[in-house]
Amino acid sequence: MGDPLPEVNDRRVLFGTPDAAVLRDEGFLCADMHFHTNASDSFTEPEDAVVLARSKGIGLAITDHNLVQNAVRLADRKDIMVIPGMEVSTTDGPHILVWFYDPQELQSFWRREIRPRLQSCPWLALRDCKVEKLLDLLEPEHCVVSAAHPMGYFGNNKGLEACIRKGYVDNSVLKRFDAYEVVCSGMTHSSNLQACESAKRHGLSYTGGSDGHILEAVGTAVTAAEAADRTQFLDAIAKNRTLVIGQEKDIVGKMLTGSASMVRFLEHAPSAIHIQAKSASYSAVRASRKAKKAVVRSVKGRKKDQS
Repeated sequence: MGDPLPEVNDRRVLFGTPDAAVLRDEGFLCADMHFHTNASDSFTEPEDAVVLARSKGIGLAITDHNLVQNAVRLADRKDIMVIPGMEVSTTDGPHILVWFYDPQELQSFWRREIRPRLQSCPWLALRDCKVEKLLDLLEPEHCVVSAAHPMGYFGNNKGLEACIRKGYVDNSVLKRFDAYEVVCSGMTHSSNLQACESAKRHGLSYTGGSDGHILEAVGTAVTAAEAADRTQFLDAIAKNRTLVIGQEKDIVGKMLTGSASMVRFLEHAPSAIHIQAKSASYSAVRASRKAKKAVVRSVKGRKKDQS
């Protein structure tokens, strides 16, 4: 499974190459819980990803941005555990991984709640679906919820923990999450370490996945649990009984991933640019409001000291 790095003070998080055979011998079922296909910002055929995952002895969660057709279509395969899910791009920034026990329930939820909120570039931020709104919609559903790459990346707001620390999302939402993604192959090692510490501090379960956008990324990070099937596996995540093993992509892997994703976004230009600009504007407004509140608190504090 690879040697754990000494700076991670939790035996349930290991950095290295996952070895499915060793995990299986120890009674664990494992799966890459975060993978994108050609339904969203990837060119990867879902069948190719499933075949590669099966050859590696792991399961696969297909988690396209705001779209579920490939996840639903492949979820009932008998030769591999495919977990139906999606990565929801919320209106206020954070990306949220949602996995359903039943693919038809995922399909129904998507048709009812997600499809009406899609924008012209369907895998970018939804309309009227902030984190709290999404959690409200998911409340009656039989699913498991994890914050994807919670520290965000490149300083953006696509991570829940990053938004909480900035004051953009209230930390009261944490009690409604099952897990944090503590090893995401697309993130830096430092970001993953911070995600680990945050999940532990919040008392959340751990998940790991490749955030793969190219075929070669399948299985670079996995979630493992003592389980016999999809139901038991998702239950283990919800009950905080998981082990996560994985490693970050090297610079070449990150460049290939970025290139594939960028080309897919260009297919939706200029609408994708417009949506991204709106999101950036929204973030700027939030930052401005936060700064104004800080100034007001400071002024009130000085007046109180002077009185």
